[in-house]
Amino acid sequence: MLQLGDLSLDGSKVHANASKHQAMSWDYANRLEDQLRAEVDALLQQAEAGNTEPVPGLKVADEVALRQARLPQISDVKAELEARAQARYEQERAAYEAKLAQRRAQEQARGRKLGGRPPKPPEPGPQGKDQVNFTDPESRIMPVSGGGFEQAYNAQVGVDHGSRLIVENHVSQHPNDKQELQPALDNLNQLPEELGQVDHLLGDNGYFSEANVKACEQATLTPLLATGRAVHHPTPAERFADPGEAPDTTDVVARMEHRLQTPEGKALYAKRKSTVEPVFGIIKHVMGFRQFLLRGLQAVQGEWNLVCIAYNLKRLHVLHVVTG
Repeated sequence: MLQLGDLSLDGSKVHANASKHQAMSWDYANRLEDQLRAEVDALLQQAEAGNTEPVPGLKVADEVALRQARLPQISDVKAELEARAQARYEQERAAYEAKLAQRRAQEQARGRKLGGRPPKPPEPGPQGKDQVNFTDPESRIMPVSGGGFEQAYNAQVGVDHGSRLIVENHVSQHPNDKQELQPALDNLNQLPEELGQVDHLLGDNGYFSEANVKACEQATLTPLLATGRAVHHPTPAERFADPGEAPDTTDVVARMEHRLQTPEGKALYAKRKSTVEPVFGIIKHVMGFRQFLLRGLQAVQGEWNLVCIAYNLKRLHVLHVVTG
């Protein structure tokens, strides 16, 4: 029987369903809106002058109706982009204020102002390249590994170290992983008690935030979330450096950073490479799942559930063969 112990989180951007995505950006929506309004005004002026067919075959009334029907669609696009931009601004504003508070606390502890540039405040409102996708409006433009962007969803899994089974999965519209830890904790909380309790929760730097560290501890999980990019080829002195005594502090991040530097913490975090990361490799390269076939967040979540079930069935077969 599966008994939970240590768990790793990871996510991957999976392409949304569309052979050709049709989208409209904030800049293009404004340009097109101005263009259509100007064309409607010009056509109405021609109609008022009695020239209802300035070009053979061109019916002014039809052309006006065509453009007037398009304008509300553009207004809907702009309203959606403004709503998304406001939600993004509120999140960025909260992160900005948290950085300012941390900076002030450090300055107060040191008794002097910190050098370097202070955090830059976020800017409200849509950005020029923000866009709404017509093929799957609930998908989002997301950065992908190797560079570039694509229309995608953020597919997440939590994998048990002992069995390499997926015990938590969900899909989101968020381009980064900082907002994915709490949904994972919520899903873990719904697992049967017979499976036991997760001891350690591991995640790369994409999951790190002070709020996420606190959320893990409040859920009685020991967090091991990377606070920065790891050095790929540390020297022997760096690998075996004595981390010293655990800090006697209420700072949850400081305690976690020390934990990550201990031999036990390093060994445990290193297991990510052989547990959660291969899961996406198997799903994409062995099972061939690289793109959602359905559209809309709810349908995509159901599809991801089926993919994770299929992976678990393959893994259970391997475990059965190995254990006899």
